[in-house]
Amino acid sequence: MRNILFLFFAFMLSVSFSQQKKALNNIIDEWHQNAANAAFDAYFDITSDDFVFLGTAPEERWEKKDFMAFCKPYFDKKSTWDFKPSDRRWNFSEDGSTAWFDESLETWMQGCRGTGILSKKEGKWFLSYYNLHVLIENDKIQEFISLRKKP
Repeated sequence: MRNILFLFFAFMLSVSFSQQKKALNNIIDEWHQNAANAAFDAYFDITSDDFVFLGTAPEERWEKKDFMAFCKPYFDKKSTWDFKPSDRRWNFSEDGSTAWFDESLETWMQGCRGTGILSKKEGKWFLSYYNLHVLIENDKIQEFISLRKKP
């Protein structure tokens, strides 16, 4: 009987995490699609008040208010970005109130990777942190370093 109860609870936990991953995937997919559609308010409504975005350039560490100001002209001109995510992987805190992920992205910069953190506040998930980074193969790193050193 214990084995049956254990299996039942393990199955229910698995289903719960599967449903939660699906819901979170929808949130992040929608966030990326809002950027592609130049939907400014919808894009930022998904983020928390303390949201931080790390871009690909060394100086790009944006707090929400500053990132909104930076993005606004691009969204207004409908010249935003269209990142296509794949291979997203999730992890969760023990209490289930924090989730973090990494994803592969196809972008105008070729292959990139994004990592993010979502926090549950008052029963709703918000994107609190996102880090976008360009991928470079190890055998090309010396050439890349040389490019960075050029004035």
